[in-house]
Amino acid sequence: QVQLAESGGGLVQAGGSLRLSCTASGRTFSSYAMGWFRQAPGKEREFVAAILWRGGSTDYTDYVKGRFTVSRDNAKNTGYLQMNNLKPEDTAVYYCAAGTYSTTPRRYDYWGQGTQVTVSS
Repeated sequence: QVQLAESGGGLVQAGGSLRLSCTASGRTFSSYAMGWFRQAPGKEREFVAAILWRGGSTDYTDYVKGRFTVSRDNAKNTGYLQMNNLKPEDTAVYYCAAGTYSTTPRRYDYWGQGTQVTVSS
């Protein structure tokens, strides 16, 4: 079992930045790929970014490329999502997940509770 907890969400103006953290406990976090997903009201959960367990390869949805950066520190059992130049359309609940490197939610076995990100125009 891996327990995940996100933090760092909040309210920010368009063009601003936030850094989300995902702290893991339980089984070895470094054994899993880490993904970030988001879900806006009335919409399905969508892929945002992922990083391999080694921290080498990353993947992003086109909409956040150049604005978001995913990283991890396995020594601290923590993953990060740096979000710059935020837009109102980025408003959603953001979730981190641990599992198999993929853009598909069902490939991830463990999920955090989510953290709200609200971007005002």
